[in-house]
Amino acid sequence: MSTDMLDPTIHPDPAAAGPETTRVATKRLSKWSLYWRRFSRNRGALIGLVIFALLVLFAIFGPLIARYDHVELDFLNLSTPPSTEHWFGTNNAGNDLFAQVAVGLQRSLMIALTVSIGVTIVSALVGTAAAYFGGWTERISLLVIHFMMVIPSFLILAMISNKAGGDWRVIALIMIFVIGWYFPARVIWTMALSLREREYVSAARYMGVGGMKIVLRHLLPNIGSLLVINFTLGVVSAVVTETGLSFLGFGVKIPDVSLGALIGAGSSSLTTAPWLFYFPAAALTLLTVSMALIADGLRDALDPTSAAGGRA
Repeated sequence: MSTDMLDPTIHPDPAAAGPETTRVATKRLSKWSLYWRRFSRNRGALIGLVIFALLVLFAIFGPLIARYDHVELDFLNLSTPPSTEHWFGTNNAGNDLFAQVAVGLQRSLMIALTVSIGVTIVSALVGTAAAYFGGWTERISLLVIHFMMVIPSFLILAMISNKAGGDWRVIALIMIFVIGWYFPARVIWTMALSLREREYVSAARYMGVGGMKIVLRHLLPNIGSLLVINFTLGVVSAVVTETGLSFLGFGVKIPDVSLGALIGAGSSSLTTAPWLFYFPAAALTLLTVSMALIADGLRDALDPTSAAGGRA
């Protein structure tokens, strides 16, 4: 018999391996690798991610590759259907629809991302601070939240936006502080109530750690999955809200364009020039559907109790 067969260093027995050997042999996944593995099991989420990436590329590079600027007028092609010269056709004034859809998608994405980031930050701070500090802080915060839930916030947003001349920056700020933050803050407050009595929070309090530092270091990181999902769904909500405003004439105004403004303008000529409605409507539909699919995948990836994400 060969001596190699008798040498355990050359042919080790896995059953006889010690705990150190087992730890080396079993590679531990990082937290982000585990999240990605669970996210990638959701085919719908991957499709949504690809669609969203293509839309972002179209919004960035579409105005650069367009043959006409979105405000440039072609008087020889008024309300013409899609052609080799105007890929998405033109409107009644002679604007190139391809350039307008690309710029409109870019503007809608800027509004949606700004609003979603702002709403996530404000709602997270208000909800967790109200839950942790309690007392007057909690009562005043809930009073403001419940008051904001019953006022006609959309009408207030429409009036302020109309007076601001459709400036998208003003629209974004009003969407954050008037109609966006209070409902997520109410949900975050409910979840943070169960966290403020945890052992690590009590230990930090007994060690003399400040209240806001506990909120930032211990409460917020433990509701990170909820914040990520709220941010993703907030993009959809902001896009739909901006579209509704622009469709009614209270949102972004010419010479600036958005998907809602293009859909509102194209709806009046749906029978005579349907391409003016269908192309911006298709971009809006793809954007909202892709973000909804991504949010569904993030929920499965970040929720350890979700069976849809599969086993780690």
